[in-house]
Amino acid sequence: MKNTGLYPRVHIDRADVPAVGQAGGLLLVETIRATGLDRALSAQLAGWRKPFAVHDPGKIICDLALTLALGGDCLADIAQLRDEPGIYGRVASDPTVSRLITLLAKDADRAVAAIGRARKAARQNAWQLAGEASPARRATVADPLVIDLDATLVTAHSEKQFARPTFKKGYGFHPLCAFADHGPDGTGEPLTILLRPGNAGSNTAADHQKVIADALDQAGLGPRPGRKVLVRIDGAGSTKDTVGTLTARRVAYSVGFTLPMNTPELYRLIREDIWEPAYNTDGQPRDGADVAEFTGLLDLDGWPAGMRVIVRRERPHPGAQLRFDDVDGYRLTAFATNTTRGQLADLEVRHRRRARCEDRIRNAKDTGLTNLPLHGFDANRIWCQIVALAGEITAWMGLLAHPDHQARRWEPKRLRYRLFTIPATLVRRARRILVHVSARHRWSGLVEEAINTLRGLPAPAVDAGPDR
Repeated sequence: MKNTGLYPRVHIDRADVPAVGQAGGLLLVETIRATGLDRALSAQLAGWRKPFAVHDPGKIICDLALTLALGGDCLADIAQLRDEPGIYGRVASDPTVSRLITLLAKDADRAVAAIGRARKAARQNAWQLAGEASPARRATVADPLVIDLDATLVTAHSEKQFARPTFKKGYGFHPLCAFADHGPDGTGEPLTILLRPGNAGSNTAADHQKVIADALDQAGLGPRPGRKVLVRIDGAGSTKDTVGTLTARRVAYSVGFTLPMNTPELYRLIREDIWEPAYNTDGQPRDGADVAEFTGLLDLDGWPAGMRVIVRRERPHPGAQLRFDDVDGYRLTAFATNTTRGQLADLEVRHRRRARCEDRIRNAKDTGLTNLPLHGFDANRIWCQIVALAGEITAWMGLLAHPDHQARRWEPKRLRYRLFTIPATLVRRARRILVHVSARHRWSGLVEEAINTLRGLPAPAVDAGPDR
């Protein structure tokens, strides 16, 4: 028949062809191999492997992390990997996967700790392989390793254990997360995700203290790493106990601060010549925004010694809703820090870059955190560990495979569209498995170069797991 449309008219049938649907997933597979994540998980989860079991628990958890990184959002989506044995090997059936999650959930504290040890070991390997690009290697007092904390709301659309009403009139969960920021040249990687009921407080100090401890442990820098680590938190961290914990751990901090009710009176005590121009993120002065230090004007009794409070004033943007606490037409925001060096404007820009944590949370929600698919709270705790693994292998892929390429900053949706779903065919030749990536694909050169880079990295040795 004559084609009357604007696209070619093609015919379709089914055939047994050596096509690969997710060939770009090799990037993630090689990242797992290079960091030793698969063997670390296998060693740590050996106690949960039943006698004569065919599938290794560590491999199943790795496969689930790959599933989320490639765009899945439930346990059943592992079928996408099962259909590609040439790339991903033998993949467990849905019942086997479900039984493992149930088994781990029955001893969730030990299972979460075991997965955490495997993640920590793989992270140390990844950062060691990254060399000077490693977030920890380049960390100094002047340019610290940044750890961002933030909470988010996860909606539950059905009755799930410990799902509760949220402060935004929703229903679900309120996890608190920590991410290691790779700076403007890269993305970030999750360090910990603490699952909490939906009615958990935004500024609960005990939860912040636990997440801070877990994040520092995952970063492998010790419980008191010093000022080469900067912890940034929004106003939810503005409690004396949380700031006291940061002080005790000797880290630098930048935490949102709630101004007192008499702020208008304090504001009018600051002479106009005291205010300094605030900066944009590019270091240029920002029109209509200024910063000044209020430390000496505030009653900081009970707060840790050495804490400074810096206030930013800015005219609301055109069309913005005016608030009752605006002062003389300015919107005032503040943060607390123990950093004593640097211009106020530079410290304020450093704190404002905490907004990158919102991007990390958005990426996590695009990698399995949007909906917790399981009913039990402990099962969803295991799911959060898998979400963290998916985010980590994606971040490590960019860190190790193309640290200087713009692709390192791509978010999951763009990575899937451009790299992971690249068309290819799989052939077996001379006892080797060979993947032919389509040369017509725009990013085929980047994929080939990145995979070869990852394959050239030595696989690290992995210690055996603890005795069970």
